[in-house]
Amino acid sequence: MSKNSFGQIYRRLSSKVLDLVVKPRVLGEVPHTESQDRHEATESTTPTKKPVICYVLQTYSRSNALVVDGETRRLGLPPALEPLQLNELSENTSVFFLQQKDTSYFAQKKSSLPPKLVHFIEYLNSNPDLDIDITLIPVTILWGRSPDKEDSLFKLLFTDTWETPSKVKQLVNIGIHGRQSFLEFHPECSLKSLIHTAKEQHPNLSPATYIVNHLNQYLDRQREAVLGPDLSDRRNVIQSLMKSTDLQESIRRESLRSKISLFESERRAVGYINEIVSDYSYSTVRFADMALTRLWTQLYDGVEVHNFNTVRELAKDYQVIYTPCHRSHVDYLLLSYIIHRRGLMVPYIAAGDNLNLPLVGQFLRGGGAFFIRRSFRGNGLYTSVFKEYLYSIVSRNTPLEYFIEGGRSRTGRLLPPKTGMLAMTVHSHLRNKKKNKPIVFIPTYIGYERLMEGSTYIGELQGKPKEAESILGLIKTVRKIERIFGKVHLNFGEPVFLDHLLKKHHAEDITIQKNDDPIPTPVSEAITSSAYEILEKINNAVVINPVSLISLILLATEKHTLDEQLFIKQLDAYRALLTRLPYDGLSELTHLSGQEIITHALKLKLIKRVHHALGDIIAIEDNQAVLLTYFRNNILHAFILPSLIASLIELNGKIKRHDLINVIATLYPFLKAELFMKWDTDTLKPAVEQYIDALIEDELITTEDGYLFSPSPNTETHNQLVILGASVKQSIERYYMILAIITQRGSGKMSSKQVEDISYLLGQRLSVLYEYNSPDFFDKSLFQSFLKVLTQKDYIRIREGLIEFDDHLIHIAQYANLVLDDATLHMLQHITQFTDEGLEEALNALAVENAKRRLKRKAKK
Repeated sequence: MSKNSFGQIYRRLSSKVLDLVVKPRVLGEVPHTESQDRHEATESTTPTKKPVICYVLQTYSRSNALVVDGETRRLGLPPALEPLQLNELSENTSVFFLQQKDTSYFAQKKSSLPPKLVHFIEYLNSNPDLDIDITLIPVTILWGRSPDKEDSLFKLLFTDTWETPSKVKQLVNIGIHGRQSFLEFHPECSLKSLIHTAKEQHPNLSPATYIVNHLNQYLDRQREAVLGPDLSDRRNVIQSLMKSTDLQESIRRESLRSKISLFESERRAVGYINEIVSDYSYSTVRFADMALTRLWTQLYDGVEVHNFNTVRELAKDYQVIYTPCHRSHVDYLLLSYIIHRRGLMVPYIAAGDNLNLPLVGQFLRGGGAFFIRRSFRGNGLYTSVFKEYLYSIVSRNTPLEYFIEGGRSRTGRLLPPKTGMLAMTVHSHLRNKKKNKPIVFIPTYIGYERLMEGSTYIGELQGKPKEAESILGLIKTVRKIERIFGKVHLNFGEPVFLDHLLKKHHAEDITIQKNDDPIPTPVSEAITSSAYEILEKINNAVVINPVSLISLILLATEKHTLDEQLFIKQLDAYRALLTRLPYDGLSELTHLSGQEIITHALKLKLIKRVHHALGDIIAIEDNQAVLLTYFRNNILHAFILPSLIASLIELNGKIKRHDLINVIATLYPFLKAELFMKWDTDTLKPAVEQYIDALIEDELITTEDGYLFSPSPNTETHNQLVILGASVKQSIERYYMILAIITQRGSGKMSSKQVEDISYLLGQRLSVLYEYNSPDFFDKSLFQSFLKVLTQKDYIRIREGLIEFDDHLIHIAQYANLVLDDATLHMLQHITQFTDEGLEEALNALAVENAKRRLKRKAKK
């Protein structure tokens, strides 16, 4: 038996099996059948020859070819899998694919053009007098209903989209969509006419190339009518990026630098592309939409969205870059979900490669995620690949989303900005500035009442090393999830316009030509300014929810307990203060009363009521105090000025109004750097004056002859003032601890790194000895920001790596006497006293501990 005969038998058997499962619905008009042609030939006086028909499919798929064959036989058309014969030209089937079986960049024996089409063209060109033409009939096959009408989550995941299906997905398509598939025969076209058009209008292209491009574009338009625009990257991204002149130059440099072949260097580049790029799939987005709708409904009491209309208006004229705070892994799912639900395109999301886990990574890619290494300094080729990919996204004006903080905050505060993604975005924009839309950043505040990662965070907040993400860790987290999570708030803040900041730094006319061109200094300054403005405007959009309020108050009490009636009065007083003086015009405040807030927190199992004959007491639930510091820190910046005012007045009994303002002006730069607060030197004093007046009006303080007075001790009003003033004290304690370390060791005796390390160790010690249930003493970024401001204000100077200072620093340290009581000052002075040997021993122990952690992380990888 010949090979062709065996092939025909195999195809017929396969077709019989497929016919049992697949019943496609034929859309549109069906081409003339052979019987019609013969009938027309009988009535005509001029004999006609049998037409030579070949069907054109876009992507390689044996099952699709079998479906077309079955339908052509059923409809009386020339069968697709029967041999095609045109005089001496013979082909074993009457169908070909525009995209071949293996279209990867390094496919062996790769043929970018369909061999059958090439044979046809060669035959017709060598026989110009032939009076028979070859008729091409393009065919579209879709598996499953339109995604926006599918109501099955499983079926929706396998509904047809733009990307070429894998073998597994195609088998699933056949199984679940066999009776919901669609097939459309498009109008026929003459191959001779296409060849003639190619030669006349596109002489620089081969006829085969022109025909493949023409038919691909035609079939793309037909699919777009059903599926919407092609938003996938992976199908064409390798070819498009690899053709980039800048990337080709980087590949050559990598070849020389690493002493490898050009081919191997190209393979590395392709590997990086596959590691990075998104695989956007509308069916995945719709699947996620339906799944997340069910999840949010079951998990949360609601998702409240504020100020989205501004985003909708800006999306018409700007490329939108969403820059939310990063508090949970839920952030990007939640933000993309809301954007999709509100009718805007889901942004492409920059995700850390730690999330590129099996199954999870592919799902995130389908939702628009692209992956980026935490650090790629020193890897020039990876840098070039990533920047070129980002440039391709920016050039298409695709919305983007990334976290300006880099990683998730473990303390609830905003982290110092990491400007890498921001810088590369601006770099990409300036490479094609005239054609790109202007860029607008959308600072976005996300506020939770409970966290999915809460149990994990408790350990990390107490100083334990961060756990690496893994499938097992994800399963453990899911198993621990309780079904009570309260509400989630998304508040879209005031936009930050890139062009405005470039102009402010005199960089509006600067352009960048190439991938590896450095960022000019004025642009770099604008990028840094953008980052800090984004963080400030995230905090401006703060949502004061019930959980953050109860956390702020209870954690300010000595034993984390409070009489219920006093608690209600304190809650109502805070709400009244924020109603009269909102932190910002875009900030939001819970509408619940003090009593309703307590009821809500009891429902969330964050606090408990202790019944007592003299009045009920509200206490924090067991093992929740550390976690509640997270929610307190979400809103701390909104209360820090009234807290500082209250603390200064309560501790001193009385203080002159202008002295209080001067002390606050001295301390404020450190608080601003730590909490990304909005006031500057010009606006600080009026804000302080307003808060003083508000506290006077609420009768928490009194005034006479230019002095401000605290209420009498042991009164209810005094207790309220003490609680209000407690919120700022941990920041001041931390500042004083660092100042004590520096001043006690002497000028020129310690480096910044040593101060950071010893402060971290002292934070651990405070937690054990004095039950300081606060993550603030474990957060090295807070120590770093304090030292940075000390340097900027010229209180300290770094020379040869060591900290030098004069009496000016000692004078600043004395301000702590106005904010901290004697017992706290004595305790901090005591624990910061070290001998040289003790200091060296402690730092060596920390170095050993850090080395062990690094080895563990490497072992896990």
